[in-house]
Amino acid sequence: MHIEALVDEGLGNSAYVVDLGDGGALVIDPRRDPRPVLEAVHRMGRTARFVAETHLHADFVSGGRELAEQGARLLAPAGSELAHPHLALQDGEEVDLGGLTMEVIATPGHTPEHLAYLLRDGARPVALFSGGTLMAGGVARTDLLTPEQTEPLARAAYRSITRRLLTLPDDLPVHPTHGVGSFCASTPGGTRTTTIGRERATNPLLAGAVDEDLFVARLLGGLGSYPPYFLELRDVNRDGPLVHGPTPPALAQLSADEVAAAVDDGAEVVDVRPMAAFASGHVPGSLSNPWRAQFATWLGWLVPRGRPIVFVADVLPDRRDLVWAALTVAHEHIAGELAGGIAAWQSTGRPLATTRLVDAGPADGRQVVDVRQHAEYADGHVPGAVNVELGSLTATTEPVPTAPVLVHCGHGERAMSAASLLERAGHRDVAVLAGSPTQLGELVADG
Repeated sequence: MHIEALVDEGLGNSAYVVDLGDGGALVIDPRRDPRPVLEAVHRMGRTARFVAETHLHADFVSGGRELAEQGARLLAPAGSELAHPHLALQDGEEVDLGGLTMEVIATPGHTPEHLAYLLRDGARPVALFSGGTLMAGGVARTDLLTPEQTEPLARAAYRSITRRLLTLPDDLPVHPTHGVGSFCASTPGGTRTTTIGRERATNPLLAGAVDEDLFVARLLGGLGSYPPYFLELRDVNRDGPLVHGPTPPALAQLSADEVAAAVDDGAEVVDVRPMAAFASGHVPGSLSNPWRAQFATWLGWLVPRGRPIVFVADVLPDRRDLVWAALTVAHEHIAGELAGGIAAWQSTGRPLATTRLVDAGPADGRQVVDVRQHAEYADGHVPGAVNVELGSLTATTEPVPTAPVLVHCGHGERAMSAASLLERAGHRDVAVLAGSPTQLGELVADG
């Protein structure tokens, strides 16, 4: 049996394509862009016959409906109450996949409706698809619904893991959906797949004589911030996203006048060029979100859903990839792209804004603002730096000093996004460090 993982490095998630050996394939938790799955099944010489969801996803729009429209049978937890055609699965059911059997295991915790899928060849367990219930070195977070449900779901996660999953054979391969880099994760390890025995022995949430109370304390103590769009995508996935097929809508080419008019009507200009290009000249008030693996997450975090988007780009990225990235976080209102790029804007006589970009050296009297996540800051930061997470800047800029500031993150991209938000809010003396905070000197750790 062959299992191919389709890893989205930016979202920190893995989808899986299982060769069923009879001409068909099973797909687990696909993201919205169907191209990776279609390419994988084509390489296998198979057809996507089944597509299974472990839970209602909060961090991405599922591709289950896309594949169902192309002939796959959609399988989903009965508790997800999908509003489009599917086979609703209950705990203990078995699905005949044609030679292999998929056993349904109720594993509430990450979400109330969560299911894990145990794949068997006859009586022999061969793989567990655990979704977010059990991950390599962690467990998916339980605080994505309401504060009132966070602890009850954490307790449910403990029982799901200890009573259902850890009773399986130690050598059973475990294929989680969430992993390294996922904001759905609590404390993920450095690998994406694992085994039951490895997690029993080494998972920091389970290690030692851990009881339910200690597990809950460990899990809830490791939760950081997450994008606000996570609170909306469960409903998007339940209701059923629009189906686009393998080819997404083309980007409309907008003149500078049309872009200016769109901005007047409330559109967001998102500049996807590298940070150095943005720094040298950009549309005033635009958001810097350089094209990279994490692009979709930060687009969803920093731009409210429903707001029209105008992109500014150069030769990269492939425009199909750009549109799919937006659609993956449910940004359906894409007004288009500035035709001709930033040069076309400048050719109309409209002003360009610039941002100071520095490579290294001391802060030169500027207040250092660290826009990394709080956990990153705690692991090591510049002495005297103020920590304001990038995601918080969409809600308020009050924590940021009004004095001249030097903004940094880990590599520079998030810092440039932060600078663009600060400049839009009225800060007029913002510099960005193009690189690591170690370039400013020795770091100190909290605790």
